[in-house]
Amino acid sequence: MPNSVDFNGRPFHFIGIGGIGMSALAYILTKRGIPVSGSDLRLSHITRRLQEAGAHIFWQQEPENLQYFLNSLGHPETASESSLLQSNISQDATPQVICSTAINDHNPEYRAALALGCPIYHRSDVLAALINDHRSVAVAGTHGKTTTSSMISQMLLQAGLDPTIVVGGEVPSWGGNARLGQSEYLVAEADESDGTLAKLSAAIGVVTNIELDHTDHYSDLQDVVNIFQQFQRQCEVLVACADCEVVRSSLQPTLTYSLDPATGATYVATDIQFAPSGTSATIWERGVPLGQLSLRLLGEHNLSNALAAVAVGRHLGVSFDTIAASLSQFCGARRRFELRGSYSGIQFIDDYAHHPSEIRATLAAARLSIGQSSKVSSLAHSSRSLGERRVVAVFQPHRFSRTAALLGDFADAFTDADQVIMADIYSAGEANTYGISGQQVAEAVAHNHPGVRYGHTLDDIQSALTSSLRPGDLVLFMGAGNLNQIIPQVMAHYAEAEAPSLQEAC
Repeated sequence: MPNSVDFNGRPFHFIGIGGIGMSALAYILTKRGIPVSGSDLRLSHITRRLQEAGAHIFWQQEPENLQYFLNSLGHPETASESSLLQSNISQDATPQVICSTAINDHNPEYRAALALGCPIYHRSDVLAALINDHRSVAVAGTHGKTTTSSMISQMLLQAGLDPTIVVGGEVPSWGGNARLGQSEYLVAEADESDGTLAKLSAAIGVVTNIELDHTDHYSDLQDVVNIFQQFQRQCEVLVACADCEVVRSSLQPTLTYSLDPATGATYVATDIQFAPSGTSATIWERGVPLGQLSLRLLGEHNLSNALAAVAVGRHLGVSFDTIAASLSQFCGARRRFELRGSYSGIQFIDDYAHHPSEIRATLAAARLSIGQSSKVSSLAHSSRSLGERRVVAVFQPHRFSRTAALLGDFADAFTDADQVIMADIYSAGEANTYGISGQQVAEAVAHNHPGVRYGHTLDDIQSALTSSLRPGDLVLFMGAGNLNQIIPQVMAHYAEAEAPSLQEAC
C-alpha cells in the first residue's frame, strides 16, 4: 500500500511530540517549513528545541488541540504563530495526526482525530515517507543502531554530503536527534521493536545484529528474523555484521563486516588494540589494507559499529582517509557510555543498556576504561584488593515481558561488574502479568555474583550509592527507564564531600 503522508503543506499534529523518535520527525518537518503542532505532558530540552524551530506545543492532550490549524486558517489574526507558518498551511488544514505505538484509542486527542476524520499515521509511516524521498541509509539491528547511524551521519557530514539525519539519540555534533540537510542523502535509525521495520525501503540497509529483545511484540527469535528478512528484500543494498550467527544464517547481505578475518567478510579489522583512551585497528577491504582506524569509543561493539560505517562510506565513494578522520572525532551519543561527571575520584556513567548483550558489552567497555581486563571470574570479585578500581553496575530492568523472558540471560550478564545494585523493574506501561520483580532479578544475578544488592525504590538506590562508593570507582547507571534521574543527586552528594578537601588544599 503506497504511503500517503503529505509533505506539501498540510499540517502535522504529533501526539506525544517529546519522545525521542517522534521529536526527530517533528523537527525535520518543522525545519522543512511544514506546519507542526504536538502535545506532551512535560517541558524538556527536546520540546524547547522544537519550539525554537517553530513547532507549536500543547502541554495537555486535549481534543481542542486538533483545532489549532483549522482555527489558524479561518482566523489568522488570532493565531499565535508567525506569518510565515500561516502562509505555509495548505488549503486543507485538517492535520495529519502522528502516533507512536504507545498511543491507543483511549487517548482524547486520538479520539478527536477519529471524529474529525483526520488522516492518522504511525510515526514509522512518516519515517518511511522521508526515506522514500531520499537516497537513504537505514540502520537496523537489536543493538548498536544509534551509535552506528550517528557514526555514518558524522562521516557523511565530514565528506560534505550534507545528510538529513533522524536518529534515536542525541548527538552533540549536530545538537540533537535530528538534522535537516540539503542533499539527497538521509541517515535514519530503523526500529524493529514493533514490527514497523517492514515498512522501510532504503537504498542502503544496515543490520548490526539480530537477537530476541522486544518480547512484548515477538513470540520468538524466528519472528524477529522474519522482519529483518522483509527489510532485506526492501533494501537495494544490505550491509550486515558477519560476527552475528543469526545474521549469517538468515540474511544474504551485499556487503559484510567483521572483527574476525576468518569470516571472509568484505571489511575486517586486524591488529586490534583496546586501551582506556580508545580503540585502534587496521581496516581491510576485500583483502586489501585501507589504513589505520582510531576511535575514542571503547569496546569491541563500537569497533564493529565503526566497521559498518566504513562499509557504507566506501560504498558511497567516500575515501578511507575521510572516513577515518571523521570517526576519530566521534564522541558518541547521549546515554551511550556518557560521562556525566567525576566527583571525589568517582566517575558517573549513563548508559542505555537494557538487554543482557548490551550489559555485557557496556561492562566490558567499563573495564577497559579503568585499565583492567574483561571477563573477571567470581573469585576475582571477592579477592579484589581495596586499592584497585571498581566497576559498580546500577541496573534498572525495563519491561516485565523482557525481564521474564530473558531472566536467565540477565543472571550471568554482570560478570564484569565488581558490585551490582539492582533496581525494581521499570514497567514502560506494561501490566505485570508475569509475576516478575526486580528482587527476583537480583536473586538470579546473585547466583553468579557475590556482590549484589537490591533497592526497591530509586530513593533506596540513591541511599546505597551515597553510602558505599569510594574513590576510583566507575559507576554505570544502565537501563532504558528513569534510573538516570538520580544521577545528579548522587553526584551532588560526592561533589559536596569533595568540597572540604578542596578548601583545605587551598
